[in-house]
Amino acid sequence: MGITNYTIVTLGSHSALQILKGAKDEGFKTAVVVTPQRIPLYKSYNNFIDEILEVKSWTDFPKLEKELLKRNSIIIPHGSFVAYLGMDQNKNMKVSYFGNKQVLDWEENRKMQREWMEKAGIKVPHRFRKGDKIDRAVIVKSYGAAGGKGYFTARNQKEFDEKLRSYNEERFMVQEYVVGVPVYFHFFYSPLTKKVELMSIDKRYETNVDSLGRIPAKNQEGLNIEPSFEVVANIPMAIRESLMAEAISMAERVIETSKKLISPKGLFGPFCLETIITSTEEIYTIEISARIVAGTNCFIDGSPYTYLLYDEPMSTGRRIAREIKNAVKINKLKEVLD
Repeated sequence: MGITNYTIVTLGSHSALQILKGAKDEGFKTAVVVTPQRIPLYKSYNNFIDEILEVKSWTDFPKLEKELLKRNSIIIPHGSFVAYLGMDQNKNMKVSYFGNKQVLDWEENRKMQREWMEKAGIKVPHRFRKGDKIDRAVIVKSYGAAGGKGYFTARNQKEFDEKLRSYNEERFMVQEYVVGVPVYFHFFYSPLTKKVELMSIDKRYETNVDSLGRIPAKNQEGLNIEPSFEVVANIPMAIRESLMAEAISMAERVIETSKKLISPKGLFGPFCLETIITSTEEIYTIEISARIVAGTNCFIDGSPYTYLLYDEPMSTGRRIAREIKNAVKINKLKEVLD
């Protein structure tokens, strides 16, 4: 079958516009699944969205399975899939899915993430286990892809104990708060070419922790504002070229390790290493997002790094569609779908 026999589908959230624009640029039919209040937004982009499929709530998405199968659909996951639908519903749907669903377990579980990074030889912040004395600043993170929700910081054991009393998350990790520049590296690994590509880089604007940084320390006293790390926007970045080699090497090691840990295919497609770069130029990975991240929305027309690789605008969304298109052409579609 040719690519016009397939429909690229995603949820109307996160990076849907980028994914669907990229799919249309590559010649695919496109469809978006949306809740009623978001229909006007996606209708306004009918130049590249062929069909809008309405559901009353995100949890109704699996009810569309028969319709999606009729359309020979390929689902492109993003950060809202697990957040809105849950792990089990994602795994149980029989519609073709770009990526390896087995990676979801490793991405969602912070202890498994850490094991993955450590086996790949990646620097990670010190982790405090139950009963350890907290002797430095820490950040506490809930599990899952929630865009920074469920995080808090503490300067010492006393502050940690006080904040934990009112903390509502059941599962969380306590790790050292590494001081440095947050840098989010967006990569794409192709199982067809066996290459890792650096697609783009961003930093996040998080409320209200970034806003607090604009208030002098002496003026913050008495405001009684608890820092929040919920992401509201993304800012493009270009890093020093001398740091790129280590970042790409880290990504390659992550991929090779995933092939051993996450059978049978390992991680492929888009992923993001969320890092902190210190004043001594050490790169610590604080998380991995094993899918397209919202920071790639800054680069729908391409980035400085994709400009070096391609002679045309290449977003991460379009790169996904290009991989599917190439797989169809050489009859290897099963290699990129789950």
